[in-house]
Amino acid sequence: MKKNKITETLFTLIMLAAATAISFAFFYLGNKNVANITVIYTLALILTALYTTGYLYGIISALYCVIAVNYFFSYPYFKFNFSMDGYPVTFVGMLAIALITSTTTTALKKQRNAIAEREKALIEADKEKLRANLLRAVSHDLRTPLTSIIGSSSSYLENYAELSETERMELVANIGEDAQWLLNMVENLLTVTRIKDDGADKVKKSPEVVEEVISEAILRLKKRLPDIRINVDMPNNFLLLSMDPTLIEQVLINLLENAFIHSGSTDPIDLIVREHPSRISFTVRDYGKGVAEEQLPYIFEGRQTSADTSDSHRGIGIGLSICKTIIQAHEGTITASNHGHGAEFTFTLPKEKEDTDNA
Repeated sequence: MKKNKITETLFTLIMLAAATAISFAFFYLGNKNVANITVIYTLALILTALYTTGYLYGIISALYCVIAVNYFFSYPYFKFNFSMDGYPVTFVGMLAIALITSTTTTALKKQRNAIAEREKALIEADKEKLRANLLRAVSHDLRTPLTSIIGSSSSYLENYAELSETERMELVANIGEDAQWLLNMVENLLTVTRIKDDGADKVKKSPEVVEEVISEAILRLKKRLPDIRINVDMPNNFLLLSMDPTLIEQVLINLLENAFIHSGSTDPIDLIVREHPSRISFTVRDYGKGVAEEQLPYIFEGRQTSADTSDSHRGIGIGLSICKTIIQAHEGTITASNHGHGAEFTFTLPKEKEDTDNA
């Protein structure tokens, strides 16, 4: 508060000194019209009232302006003449300007602060909503694989002698698969934590070749799911886009993995990339059973509906919640829909100025 008062006091003094200097230059080197001088001081008065808070600085500036015009620029010069015609009107006019401007700017500042507080509250509400959605998704998505790991390991230990080698290997494979899925989920949760800690405006972007990001995502996914088949359809021209490549790879992996696991189809998955004037879109399209219509409005929120019976082994809540968080951090959009023969998920990333120039 004290620092603000010092700053506003210095600003007021600078405005008044600048107005006086300009007035002297204008009056003594040019046209000696007091009306022009009054306009210069009025401008300084308005700027002072706009920049400062409250009425004090405006009232003091108004007093100074009227006295300066009287003392420096009214005959007899460098003498006070409070009896001259129109002097009270000038004083009242400048005082009114100061009060009106100060009142208006004070109201605008209060309104701006109220809007800022409301936006801050909305951001906090969104963060709290994300936390709640993630907790719901975690409770739903972690319970089943953990139960499966515990059950399989118990069966392996308790019935080891009675199990055939094939059955033992099957139990170990199930444990490994569930453990790998849990590891992937932890990576997703760490990704979201990283974004929330850094802030959406601090996502580290760099110009990346879109084809290389897609290739890396598919390569990583095929190590996890060797049987997945993906058809990539993208423009032949060179696409360069500002992004965090690791995060966007995570989005592509999540969407492609969901399509492979939850579609119920063995048909290849289409990954379609399209360039638009201000953005690039990525569509992951499967040819399976699609998404229940009741689930579509909430699918990126990690909420579960009564229609969520398609996959009792693992849900899709956390993965899609992470996708939404990553894309929003890149100022993009993500949507889900059914296309008649399955489901498709589309996200867009905006081109920045340098991306548009390189296109």
